Amino acid sequence: MYDNTTEITKALLIGVDTGIFDIEQSLLELEELAKTAEAEVVGIFTQRRESYDSATCIGAGRLEEIAEFCKENQVDLIIFDDELTATQIRNIENATNVRVIDRTTLILDIFAQRARSKEGQLQVELAQQRYRLPRLAGMGVALSRLGAGIGTRGPGETKLESDKRHIRRRIAFLEKELEQLEKRRAMMRSRRKKDNVTTVAIVGYTNVGKSTLLNALTNAGVLAENKLFATLDPTARALELPDGKTVLLVDTVGLIRRLPHHLIEAFQSTLEEAANADLILHVCDVSSDEAAEQIQVTQQLLDELGCSNIPVLTVLNKCDKIAHQPYFAEKDCVMISAKTGFGFDHLLNRIAQSLEETSHRMKLLIPYSDTSFITKIRATGKVFSEEYNEQGTLVDALVDRSLYEAAKSYLLEETE
Repeated sequence: MYDNTTEITKALLIGVDTGIFDIEQSLLELEELAKTAEAEVVGIFTQRRESYDSATCIGAGRLEEIAEFCKENQVDLIIFDDELTATQIRNIENATNVRVIDRTTLILDIFAQRARSKEGQLQVELAQQRYRLPRLAGMGVALSRLGAGIGTRGPGETKLESDKRHIRRRIAFLEKELEQLEKRRAMMRSRRKKDNVTTVAIVGYTNVGKSTLLNALTNAGVLAENKLFATLDPTARALELPDGKTVLLVDTVGLIRRLPHHLIEAFQSTLEEAANADLILHVCDVSSDEAAEQIQVTQQLLDELGCSNIPVLTVLNKCDKIAHQPYFAEKDCVMISAKTGFGFDHLLNRIAQSLEETSHRMKLLIPYSDTSFITKIRATGKVFSEEYNEQGTLVDALVDRSLYEAAKSYLLEETE
């Protein structure tokens, strides 16, 4: 069960700067993650090192300072910005007498809180079990820790599994369950392709306004909060474009800097919604100081997911918060405000232009002997108007490409 306590957890953040990534920005993001997990950050410690200490990740002298700070400030939880081994966690806990988790555990905890669908919960638990399995050795008393507080929550889970064989069996079970769900998802994608349903996937960094945009365009009613990973489970809604075409707009899980590979693997089926889309809307928070870097991070992750061949339309959200167009805004970017609705008309037109031609606006004269053809048009496209005369039915319709050749025999006028 999830932890329902309202007591605030006092957290201390620690980062080791080895020069591999921007430690300041990474710690700022870690602070946002901690706040999202409802922790109060009481301090941040960093240390510049050429490499991580194999026993405690951070140097012994710095660890003593951390232990003293924890004692003076009644720190409940230490969160490292780096992945820790079980031995490192045990040694740090022994030195500070404070519970220790790392960045990946924190993200998994947030995902455990956010997952609502069966698939989401299974994916979170699978990622947790895969992450914990190699860390069982050396964890000592931590194996009997009950699930209470940040870093210990999980769907249907009350404690950290202590038996490797049991965890392996659990992983096998979860993988089997997710395989069945993935088959259903693949069948749905196949059915959409068969029915010529055009899919547009919304991707982007977490907390850039993806869910707000989905709600504004489709009245989806998806939870939208100013928190990282406010929504986890994908949501799909129909969206009608200015040219009359209807597309399926799919919201996906938010991306993040240094996204743990455990999560990429576990959420592969969900992220594949982007890999199988006809168009990707790459949404970014243009008001963020890190907007340019976040765009780069998202593009890299999309490439890793195999989305490099899918058309991408970059959407710069929250433009109502800035005075001038940012230097990195390209000509093919669309400036919008999901909150105020600014730029929506331009966005919808750009979506229509960016999609491959999947249907045709046509004016047809269909004889009464073949009225069933109108039914076929309705099933795959859209009929705007019908008029009746002596020769047959005058139809203004959006005709799917599967019926295009057949419709030419009734063509009066084609409008594109």
